[in-house]
Amino acid sequence: MDTTMSRKFLQMLISKRRRFLITSVALSLGFFGIQFLSDQNRFLLIGILGILTVLLFVWSLWEGLGLNMTLLALVLPTIFTLGVGIFWFLLPSSIFARIPIVIFYGIGTYILCLTMNIYSVAAIRTIALLRAARGVGFVLTLLTFFLVFDAILSLRAAIYLTVPLVVITSLPLFIQAFWSVVLEKEFSRDVFMLSLISVLVLGEIAVALFFWPVTVVVGSLFLTAGAYMLVGLGQAKLEDRLFSVTIREHLIVGILVFIAVFFATHWG
Repeated sequence: MDTTMSRKFLQMLISKRRRFLITSVALSLGFFGIQFLSDQNRFLLIGILGILTVLLFVWSLWEGLGLNMTLLALVLPTIFTLGVGIFWFLLPSSIFARIPIVIFYGIGTYILCLTMNIYSVAAIRTIALLRAARGVGFVLTLLTFFLVFDAILSLRAAIYLTVPLVVITSLPLFIQAFWSVVLEKEFSRDVFMLSLISVLVLGEIAVALFFWPVTVVVGSLFLTAGAYMLVGLGQAKLEDRLFSVTIREHLIVGILVFIAVFFATHWG
C-alpha cells in the first residue's frame, strides 16, 4: 500500500517539477533586480519578493494545501527569502560575490519546493520520502535561523529591539520545525507550547549575548546552535524519543559551542 502511494506521489512530483523550477528561477531573478535599485527601494523589493514567495509556493503546492496547519509549509520558504534578501545588504558590491548567493538561493528554493511538497502531501497520507525530507528541512531551518540572526545582530540595535526581533522571527520557524514532525492538519497544543518555550529560551540567550563582546557572525552562530538544540530536543519529544542519550548529545554540542564562542571572543 505504501509502495503504491509512494509511486503515485513520485508521478505527481514529476508533474510539479516545472512549477518548482519556475518558482526558483523567478525568485532568483528578483535578486538580480535588487542591485540596480537604491537602498530604500531595495527593502521594498525584498518585501515584494517575500510576498511573491508566498504566492508562488501556494501555486506550486496547491494540491496539498488547505485552510489548516498545512499552510505552515509556506513559513520556511518565506523567511528564507527574507533572510537571504537582508543578508544581501551585507555582501560586497562586487557581482562576483553576489552571483554565488543567487545560485545558492535558487538551489535552496528548489529544494524547499520539494521538501514542503512532501510535508503538505504527508499531512494527508503516508509517503516513504518523509524521513529524508525532515532531514533536509532541519538543515534548511538552521540555515534560515542563521541568516535571520545575522541580519538582526548586524543592526546593532538596542536590547529592547534586538531581543523582541529574535523572538518574533524565531517563533514561526520553531512552529514550522515542530509541525514537520507531527504533520497534523489541526492545531497542535504540544507544537505551540514547545515553540513558546523555545523562543523564551532563545530570547534569554539573546539577552546574554547583548552583554557579551562577540562579533556578529559568532553571535549568530551561537544563537543558531541554541536553535539547533531546542529544535532537536523538541522534535525528539514529539516523536517520543527524548532519551537520556539524546539529551546528552545535544548538551555536548551546546557545551562545545559555548567553549568555542568563549575563546573566539575578544575580551577587553
